[in-house]
Amino acid sequence: MTTDRPHIDDTQILAGWVAALEERHLSDLRVQEVTRALRALSAAYVQRRGEAVPRVMESAGKRAAFALFYAPLHFLATSRAVHTLEAGVPPPRAILDVGCGTGAAGAAWAIAAGRTPTVTGIDRHPWAVAEARWAYRQLKLSGHARRGDVERLPSLPSGAAIVAAYVLNELTAELRTKVEDQLLEAAGRGTRILLIEPIARRITPWWSGTVARFAAVGGRADEWRFAVDLPPLVRLLDKAAGLDHRELTLRSLYCTGTSH
Repeated sequence: MTTDRPHIDDTQILAGWVAALEERHLSDLRVQEVTRALRALSAAYVQRRGEAVPRVMESAGKRAAFALFYAPLHFLATSRAVHTLEAGVPPPRAILDVGCGTGAAGAAWAIAAGRTPTVTGIDRHPWAVAEARWAYRQLKLSGHARRGDVERLPSLPSGAAIVAAYVLNELTAELRTKVEDQLLEAAGRGTRILLIEPIARRITPWWSGTVARFAAVGGRADEWRFAVDLPPLVRLLDKAAGLDHRELTLRSLYCTGTSH
């Protein structure tokens, strides 16, 4: 589905965040170093999905590339999906960002919901946790990130939401099933669930099975194409890495929650 519906001014918000990210991550690195790291990082994601995550954190260049390039893309993807799905109305009381990385997805949903939800990010890597905490402060959100295992999700208050953006494709089949089980239980208790993944079927061959499971709790699956205007630095990195993100493509699975 292609959508040109109006949305919040996430482009302006993102521009300010990217400017702060640039100051944070390019103080000791040149853009050329980040570009080289981004090429290696992109290749790792394409060729070795499950093994790519640890490599994201192995060098300052790759950490900067993830923060400066992939995090803004994840922010825009989540923001556009949340707006189009009207997932921010009414605002969730709290948002749990599973495998939060630098906090982009949870932050995007909270901002789309008027900055009223409290965001909790969980990730297994200390660098990601620190980045997410910094992002929440930078974006003026009430939020906290901590180290955690996606295999054991914390309990949430009523009226809460969970987002898992570009996470399930990094898990083994066994662990992905365990996470899905927890998400389905949460949806059954009335928690809103939003899953976002790449649109390429070779990356998510399991997607149709996941959609079928969530259909039982009212889940709707969509494929999206959103035209975007990237901040200059993100656009520069995009071109230098041989990519083209003038249009974002993604698939989502959204459950409004079914209370019993």
